[in-house]
Amino acid sequence: MQEIENKELLNKIISLIEETREKAIRSVDFHRVQLNWHIGRYIFEDEQQGKVRAEYGKYLIKYLSRNLEPIYGSSYSTRNLYFFIQFYNSFPIVNALRSQLNWTQYRLLSRLENEDKREFYIAESLKNHWTSRKLERQINSGLYERLLLSNNKESVLAVARGEKLPSEAKEIIKDPMTLEFLGLKRESAYYEKDLESAIITHLQEFIMELGNGFSFVARQKRILLEEDEFFVDLVFYNRILQCFVIIEIKTHKITHQDVGQLQMYVNYFDRVEKLKHENDSIGILLCADKNDAMVKFSLPENNTKIGASKYQLYLPTEKQLIDELKKEIEKIDNHDSI
Repeated sequence: MQEIENKELLNKIISLIEETREKAIRSVDFHRVQLNWHIGRYIFEDEQQGKVRAEYGKYLIKYLSRNLEPIYGSSYSTRNLYFFIQFYNSFPIVNALRSQLNWTQYRLLSRLENEDKREFYIAESLKNHWTSRKLERQINSGLYERLLLSNNKESVLAVARGEKLPSEAKEIIKDPMTLEFLGLKRESAYYEKDLESAIITHLQEFIMELGNGFSFVARQKRILLEEDEFFVDLVFYNRILQCFVIIEIKTHKITHQDVGQLQMYVNYFDRVEKLKHENDSIGILLCADKNDAMVKFSLPENNTKIGASKYQLYLPTEKQLIDELKKEIEKIDNHDSI
């Protein structure tokens, strides 16, 4: 009995130590963030005092680095001093800095020229407790741009800030989904079960790619309709939407039969599985290729429950994302001119 009580006390002390250490580390790192901000401000303001010439700026950075680096180390290299200035210019109000974000995250965010994009990634990082690595992955995968392709900017930012809850399939579906973490080579032939198995192996990363509020429910969920058996590939639950999210995987270009099959699964979950307080289920066709017009005309005109998302097994380049955005803008312009 005494041994158990001693162990409970030991665990309490260990938890307290770990919690305090974590707070101390966060506090030290945020002091570093603030220090770097002030250094960036001092350098920037000195350059602006009638000395805005490019050659003076280069001379000043080299002078400061030459004198600071021998004393305080490589943190004050010319490259890092330029980062401090960039950081200050990206976040000109020191009181707006968030203590939950570390210096590595602020470096990543400072590289984003678009203010809306920075605001989006800050909100998502805070809400989802992203590490630096997860933030970098989401930026590199073009999460912001991919959401804009499916929605509008105001809706994306409102959801990120927590001002608006998503209410339709299109508001939670990224198109395309980037699944480079699965380790599948795009040149290789593979079956739907291979893709499904890879998703289960990398479930945490897949849920992060899906978005906010998802939890895993089932794989190959068996549905028995009289004497016929059906198996739903993946079932998730979204606590924000309070509904089931059914995902069907297709390694080919989807057909209207695929859409009909998914519609049947969604109907089943709505009529059999969901509780009275829950909302209608959402279905996602995760496919190698898709025909948006076919999906549109295979479903009722007021459909908000079924959507298709093309997956890609590699990170998109910035040029690819820009090209996709240009295509969407051209579609809108052509539609408005009709």
